[in-house]
Amino acid sequence: MDLILNAQAIGGEPPPSTVPAQMYELKSGLIHLLPKFHGLAGEDPHKHLKEFHVGIPEDYIKMKAFPFSLDGVAKD
Repeated sequence: MDLILNAQAIGGEPPPSTVPAQMYELKSGLIHLLPKFHGLAGEDPHKHLKEFHVGIPEDYIKMKAFPFSLDGVAKD
């Protein structure tokens, strides 16, 4: 807590909050309801991401995606 208060006092940003890990299962019925992106010339990837991530905090998405950015020794 002191770290958060100190960061705010000197004009910095507080560290991002973490979302507790949860075990979950994606049901096939839910997967079929997800918006689809095929990469066709007429599709807008930015629009797809905006519609897909509605209501999900950006920090949460980054934390889930981070492991995929690691490679080689960093991945181990």
